[in-house]
Amino acid sequence: MNTKEQRIKIAVQKSGRLTDHSLDLLERCGLKFTQSKDQLFCYGENMPVDLLLVRDDDIPALVSDDVCDLGIVGLNVVEEKRLQFENNGGEGQFDRVFQLDFGHCHLAIAAPEAASYDGVASLQNTRIATSYTGILTDFLARNNIQAEIVYFSGAVEIAPKLGRADFVCDLVSSGATLSANQLREVETVFESEAVVIQTRAPLSDLKQEWVARILQRLDGVLQVRESKYIMLHAPRAALAEITRLLPGSEFPTVIPLEGQPDKVAVHAVCREFVFWETLENLKSAGASSLLVLPVEKMLA
Repeated sequence: MNTKEQRIKIAVQKSGRLTDHSLDLLERCGLKFTQSKDQLFCYGENMPVDLLLVRDDDIPALVSDDVCDLGIVGLNVVEEKRLQFENNGGEGQFDRVFQLDFGHCHLAIAAPEAASYDGVASLQNTRIATSYTGILTDFLARNNIQAEIVYFSGAVEIAPKLGRADFVCDLVSSGATLSANQLREVETVFESEAVVIQTRAPLSDLKQEWVARILQRLDGVLQVRESKYIMLHAPRAALAEITRLLPGSEFPTVIPLEGQPDKVAVHAVCREFVFWETLENLKSAGASSLLVLPVEKMLA
């Protein structure tokens, strides 16, 4: 296998709500890359890792077909493609290996503001416009609802105004698009966020080593996304209470202070938000010289 074939390829959304988050995450994992003139390919300068910038709908197939080793894509796209594979009598050759905790949204059914709605039974014998035919079909089947699914590849929210559908089923983030089109959300169909998928194709030892390293770095970055490193001085007598007040910390490091037999230094990584109230409570318990620092990365 030549050097080119040993390089890891990661499929990333070319443009959209996940693009900037995905590229930033990979940069925080230490990847430095140069983007091609056509902006469809990023060459990894310091690691044998390249990025393919593609339509998000294409990512599961690229990973399933072993064109790419990994892909960062919305779970809604992964689930839609998985159902399409199943409906065609096959199976997507990829596994979901990581949830990334960004790109949160949900697939929802929305109704015109003036329309009546009294639960999922109101969908019976109606027309629903969507680009997510697989997920919607599965949702309707699980709820024993017979409805006509009208496929729209884009601008789903205008279907009721065109007289093409009674309801729409589309991705919702802020809800602003629904409101702008006089629609209101009535049912949540599927919850989504960005995930990492990996091909099931066998990898060489070298490629598997780099995939494992990338996933480890992703875990290290995500673990400390909201984490802070706290340093403080504390009376020994108050150590138990101060340890209890440290948010999301398992075992703080306790260091004796030279010339201060009754006081110690406490260092801790807190994996939850550190609010001003937290610091005020620590101070009330006897802590002093409090310092809060951001954590960039961590390996367990």
